[in-house]
Amino acid sequence: MENFDSGFWEALDELVRTSDVVIDRPKGSAHPRYPNLLYPVDYGYLSGTRSMDGGGIDLWAGSGPKTIRAVLCTVDLLKRDSELKLLLGCTEEETAAILERLRQTPCLNALLIRREPL
Repeated sequence: MENFDSGFWEALDELVRTSDVVIDRPKGSAHPRYPNLLYPVDYGYLSGTRSMDGGGIDLWAGSGPKTIRAVLCTVDLLKRDSELKLLLGCTEEETAAILERLRQTPCLNALLIRREPL
């Protein structure tokens, strides 16, 4: 399997270029259903896109340059779904904090797929 297919990353870049980033859960805010789970990085979605749950494509928006450095494939056993989440401008420290946050519950986990250097 080719992890670094340029067409995949270019398609994601196009979605980011042609969509507005909407942050609906700012860094430090609590999850709406689990108030003890805080967002370590801004969390939102790309407007005008659609994901498996019917909402926009989810993303974590970090403090670095606004390029996609990685994606997360998540599995949620409570919701019984999986999703792709973009890491937009996330530093290594922010990426580690996101993974730690996602792994705080045994019902949610994620696989990180890094983009090869641009």
